[in-house]
Amino acid sequence: MQPITPDAHGYAVLILTLVALFLFTRDRIPLESSALAILILLVAGFHVFEYARDGEVLLGPADFFAGFGNEALVAICALMMVGKALETTGALQPLANVVGRVWLRRPVMALLTTLVAGAILSAFMNNTPIVVLLMPILVSASMRVKFPVSGVMLPMGLATIIGGMSTSIGTSTNLLVVGISQDLGMPKFDMFDWVLPVLVVGGLGVVFLWLVAPRLLPDRTPPMADTSPRIFSAQLHVKEGGFADGKTLSEVLAKTHNQMRIDKIQRSESLFLAKLPSVVLQPSDRLFVKDSPENLKHYEQLLGATLFSMSDLEHPVDEETPLSEEGQQLAEVVVTRGSPLHLRSLAAARFTSSYGLMPLALHRARAPGAQVTGDLNMVRLRAGDVLLVQGTGNAISQLKDSGSMLVLDGKTDLPHTHKSKRALAIMGLVILAAALQIVPISVSAVVGLGLMIATGCLSWRDAGSALSIPVVMIIVTALALGKALVGTGMAAYLAQSFVGLAADLPTPMILSAFLLLMTLMTNIVSNNAAAAIGTPIAISIAQQLGVSAEPFVLAVLFGANMSFATPYGYQTNLLILSAGGYKFVDFLRVGIPLTLIMWAGFSLILPVLYDL
Repeated sequence: MQPITPDAHGYAVLILTLVALFLFTRDRIPLESSALAILILLVAGFHVFEYARDGEVLLGPADFFAGFGNEALVAICALMMVGKALETTGALQPLANVVGRVWLRRPVMALLTTLVAGAILSAFMNNTPIVVLLMPILVSASMRVKFPVSGVMLPMGLATIIGGMSTSIGTSTNLLVVGISQDLGMPKFDMFDWVLPVLVVGGLGVVFLWLVAPRLLPDRTPPMADTSPRIFSAQLHVKEGGFADGKTLSEVLAKTHNQMRIDKIQRSESLFLAKLPSVVLQPSDRLFVKDSPENLKHYEQLLGATLFSMSDLEHPVDEETPLSEEGQQLAEVVVTRGSPLHLRSLAAARFTSSYGLMPLALHRARAPGAQVTGDLNMVRLRAGDVLLVQGTGNAISQLKDSGSMLVLDGKTDLPHTHKSKRALAIMGLVILAAALQIVPISVSAVVGLGLMIATGCLSWRDAGSALSIPVVMIIVTALALGKALVGTGMAAYLAQSFVGLAADLPTPMILSAFLLLMTLMTNIVSNNAAAAIGTPIAISIAQQLGVSAEPFVLAVLFGANMSFATPYGYQTNLLILSAGGYKFVDFLRVGIPLTLIMWAGFSLILPVLYDL
């Protein structure tokens, strides 16, 4: 075999790839910003330092921008929007209702039903809306039957990842691998070309999640689970001779260290005062306030006022007449990508005034043990954060029915409209047309998107919110890096080096080692980045070994999807981390054995299926 010697451009691309992989693991830097920075360096570098041979430009900026028009990216974006229509129309509600009823009767069998249903659905659509759909049902059902929610939520999420491996449209990673391999000259994969190995190996994984995983998980309490209101509405009546008598509003607030929240000031039955700092309070003025019972009693003492409950304005609050708040409920709102709260503060989103809900506490997904200091309304929220809110049942129901946020209250039904059957029919046509090879998945997905919009199943606003800028940017940048690795010969060099290290091993063991390498990479960086960079290297390895490239490409696809062992490996893991009250170690407890099962299974079945 002729040794391959990379040139300066090849080494520069390799260094840039390593920098990219490092940046993609940095939580403080938005993923899309890292991707854009790498793309800029790549196109600028190849523009300033031309990669030419005999006067012919071999790679240039135009080659790297081509990722924006890549067929796989078009299909991914279209399927994201088509899947959003199923979510907004409540098309999957009948299945959710069935799952909910089974949970109330036979919890153990219900867990298996949930795992299988989640896996099957994930084979044909992005698993994020499926997890969003099932999470409130599982929280509610687990509370009713006294089944630990921590034993349910994580297995459900991992089962949807397994199901997503089985078809070419199950995840964006699958579409990306199929698209790249086709661009590099491989025969086109059909939708169900690798469903058999996933059925066999994935089936073992689902059995593990059903029978073993719940026993490995301790009984975790969701971070903000509670059943009683924490914030009470009350009135403070200004007393003659008390501290507040004759003081300005700014002086009164300063006395409470600006902690007291005043909604309005009432002077008489028909007169309400503006909350200006210079307003002077008089005896009998009523301050409408909201806070915990302890804080409200503290303000009463500081201001020399009298505290009354809103439901009893005749008897001051004391041990015999405690504060009460009828009709109030608690709910947990999980921040998801694309929601109105993502990467915004509560103040910027005007959360309280827009939704009529009072934020009480915040659980940070990426720092579960950290305390939130300062004003809760000014904290910039991220995907996976859980916000505990209080409000009327009607306000919570309206927020949940809006479909703009994931609300875990377990009390209201999922949105359901007369357009749900229409949306299901269109999704079925999209899948059927691609499965029967009538048209490519990119074509059927775009046609399906047009039908969803034309029939009113999807609005342009919802379609736009379904698109993920980080996903688009990471795919485009990874495609560009992959093309640069191939074009400069660095992919072939890396493949030759890998084969050289494993030269004494049989081909099945080389395949197994490469699969393990991709699995480790995807739990550290984005699965799309791992797939786009790994696919050209996999094809080069197969070519140098003189064997079929298909099992090596599938090793990339399966390995890049096995984001089981860390909560940051996949976006749904982050949602489950918060909502289930899990710790990082819980993902290791379940994810590592599941990864080993799947890795060993694929290592055995792929060589058999492809005669290696």
